[in-house]
Amino acid sequence: MATRPAPAAAHIDHAADVGEVYVPATARAAVDRLRRSGEVHVWWWPLGEATDPADFVLLDDQERARMRRFHAARDAAAFTRTRAGARRAVSELLGVPVDAVRFGRRICPGCGDPDHGPPAVVRPPVPLAVSLSRTDGCGVLAVRAGDWVGVDVEAYRPMESEALAQLVLTPDEAGQVLALPEGPARTALFHRAWTRKEAVVKAVGLGLLGMPLNTLDVRPAAGGPLTVTHVHEGRTTTWHVQDLDLDGPWSASLARPSAADPLGPVRLHPPS
Repeated sequence: MATRPAPAAAHIDHAADVGEVYVPATARAAVDRLRRSGEVHVWWWPLGEATDPADFVLLDDQERARMRRFHAARDAAAFTRTRAGARRAVSELLGVPVDAVRFGRRICPGCGDPDHGPPAVVRPPVPLAVSLSRTDGCGVLAVRAGDWVGVDVEAYRPMESEALAQLVLTPDEAGQVLALPEGPARTALFHRAWTRKEAVVKAVGLGLLGMPLNTLDVRPAAGGPLTVTHVHEGRTTTWHVQDLDLDGPWSASLARPSAADPLGPVRLHPPS
C-alpha cells in the first residue's frame, strides 16, 4: 500500500539565528493560502557567465564560501544567481524583505544527517517545501506548503551512449528511447525521463541513495501528469509528476505527493 511521505524536521544552518521564532503575519498568511489552494509556485531564470554583484550581496556567509569553492567562474555565477533568485522569489511570496530569508536543510529522512538533507526555508520558520535545480543556462525553484516537493531541469544534450541510457532508464524505457533514431525526438524523450526521475528522488528527499534511476519507471512516452511509485526499504510512496514548459532548450519536471489535498495548480512565474 502506498503511504504519505513522512514529514522531515527542519535543520537550521549554523549561520541562522536558532533563537528566532517570530513569523511575520504576511508569511503566515502566504503559507495558509498555499495550503488551502494546494498551489505550487515555480520560478525560473536564465544563468549568465559572470557573477552579478547584485546577486552576490544577497548570499549569506556559508553560501559565499561555497560559491568561492567553484573552480569555473561560470559555475560560481550559476550557483550565485540560483541562490539569489530563490531568495528573491521566497521574499516576494512571503511578503518579507530579501535579507529576512535564510535557507538551510531538512534533516535527511534516510539517515538523520542534518548536513545533506533537502533544502528548506529556515527563516522565517515557515512550513514550506522547496526544491532547487540548475543546468546549463537555467535555474529553477519550486515551492509549496508542506514537506515535500522536487524539481529538476536539464539542458538538452545528445545522449552520448547506450550505456548512459542503461544507467538512467529501466529496460522498457530504454527500449522506447533507443527505438527512436538519433536526433531531437530521442534527446527530448531521454531528458523527459531523466528529469521526471530526478524530480521524484529529490521530492522523496533521499536522492540517488533511495532508489536507482534505472529502477524507477516514469513512462516517458506518456504525456503527463502521471503517478509515479517510489520504493525504498519496503516503504512505498506515490508522487504526482508533471512536465514544465520553460520555453527554452531544457527539459524540466516537478514532483509532489500524490496524496496532497488539494492537488492544486502549478503557477509558473515568467523569468526575471
